[in-house]
Amino acid sequence: MTNKPATRGPAVTFALLAAATLLFAGCRQDMHDAPRYEAYEASTSFADGRASRTAPVGTVARGWLRDDEALYTGKVAGQTVEQFPFAITHADLQRGQQRFNIYCTPCHGQLGDGNGMVVQRGLRQAASYHQDRLRQEKVGYFYDVITNGFGAMQGYAEQVPVRDRWLIVAYLRALQLSQHAPVSDVPADRRAELDAAPAATERH
Repeated sequence: MTNKPATRGPAVTFALLAAATLLFAGCRQDMHDAPRYEAYEASTSFADGRASRTAPVGTVARGWLRDDEALYTGKVAGQTVEQFPFAITHADLQRGQQRFNIYCTPCHGQLGDGNGMVVQRGLRQAASYHQDRLRQEKVGYFYDVITNGFGAMQGYAEQVPVRDRWLIVAYLRALQLSQHAPVSDVPADRRAELDAAPAATERH
């Protein structure tokens, strides 16, 4: 006579699977519920009852020392700087032009004349960089405006890194020069192109 092993019925199998599922679910810990203190969470580990600790005096977050006042604010001792805080190269001007075209032309236009596309479509007139007041402004003024905004213009500190803000100012200066430079500033071997340009325009 042969003894056959007892077979489990469907109900028993289902019960075992359900129990295993509940067991593993109880042990599951999602990444969003990691074993850590959340900001401002209470804690009995510290005498003041707070999980968030006060940073020691003089602590500065990495990358936020900002000890170069001119570079980060466009000012020194509250006075607007007249010079760029670093040397500007041709590659820097190209980068500045690229950033200018992205962030500034919608309002100020490609020439910086304040006639950008959003102005053409009925929004508030933007400032022209070619007015005497702005042509005479110091470079630190423009950096401060890009950083903190002015009038209806928002600040762009969140969108544009510090160095790129200075490069935009450098390109802005180049735009101002391009519209007001005397013929004597043009290299002698290129001046003939100035005479040819109007004629080519008339033919079109």
